[in-house]
Amino acid sequence: MKSINRFFSILVFLIFTTPVFAANDISLLETAKKNGMSLYWDSLSESGIIEKNGHQLSFRKDEPIALFDSIRLIITDAPSVKDNQIFVSQQFINDAETLFKEDNSTPFKVGAILIDAGHGGKDPGAYREYKINGKKVLVQEKDITLKVAKMLNDRLKMAYPDKKIIMTRSKDEFLSLSERTDIANNLKVGEHEAALYVSIHVNASFNKTASGYEVWYLTPGTRRTVIDESSVDGDKTLLPILNSMLEEEFTTESIMIAKFIMDGMKAQIGKESVARGIKAEEWFVVKNSNMPAVLIELGFLTNEKEAKNLINDTYLKKTTLGIYNGISAFITHFERSKGFTTVR
Repeated sequence: MKSINRFFSILVFLIFTTPVFAANDISLLETAKKNGMSLYWDSLSESGIIEKNGHQLSFRKDEPIALFDSIRLIITDAPSVKDNQIFVSQQFINDAETLFKEDNSTPFKVGAILIDAGHGGKDPGAYREYKINGKKVLVQEKDITLKVAKMLNDRLKMAYPDKKIIMTRSKDEFLSLSERTDIANNLKVGEHEAALYVSIHVNASFNKTASGYEVWYLTPGTRRTVIDESSVDGDKTLLPILNSMLEEEFTTESIMIAKFIMDGMKAQIGKESVARGIKAEEWFVVKNSNMPAVLIELGFLTNEKEAKNLINDTYLKKTTLGIYNGISAFITHFERSKGFTTVR
């Protein structure tokens, strides 16, 4: 989640060595329990994280490289997996314990939040005409998303005057999907700062009874390039490994943001609509933004009852407050944990 420039600026001194296959006869799970470490393992990506004393060490099966506190690479013995158990060498444990004893007071923080109001201008998004109080009313996605984006922008700016709060559009104008992601990827943050991308949309369905709100993040299996090769000093053969590590970090953080926002919306909306949960999909704006990103579907405009909610300012204020509370909860978690966002 930290900026890519910062991620690599600290990797100036980088030595790539031939893997040393030491005797991996120590169970990492048992050692972690004995030594007060927290262990997290993703069998799908065959990567894991151990945490202790406010530090974090990320590693992958059969890789002699580990990532310390998301900013420093170390060379150590490659972990192995046998019968679904992680085994490491004594050298791996020694290296980890030495790193965990370091003093680290680096103030990681969220430096910028980009709010993307979906559609706009010549692109209305979903729309329907309903008769409300005897009058025909055209309900358009682009109007709803802009209204919520503005309210969210105001709340975030008031709460976080030290952070960059930016909107992709602040009026009824058309922006292509690539223009939106360009705005995101050109966003500048400080060396120890992170950026978040929140895209707001309204749903539609041929099923007129479909209702509820959703929060989407990028499918974990999707492979994307989040590293600019020109920003990397040192051995270019490390690029795939580094890209994979950073990409997995973005995915983990996106899932956590999605969960916090979903919980925030549930608390505010209550029984007025249905929580459809957090889901994974390859949305363009999410897939092509090089940062943690989520896409929120506020509800179904094709459902007449829900459409009336979506043009009701009181309801939209509740929805906005739920989104704001979710983002705020993530910021608090991220900044208190020094940038660690492991999903427990």
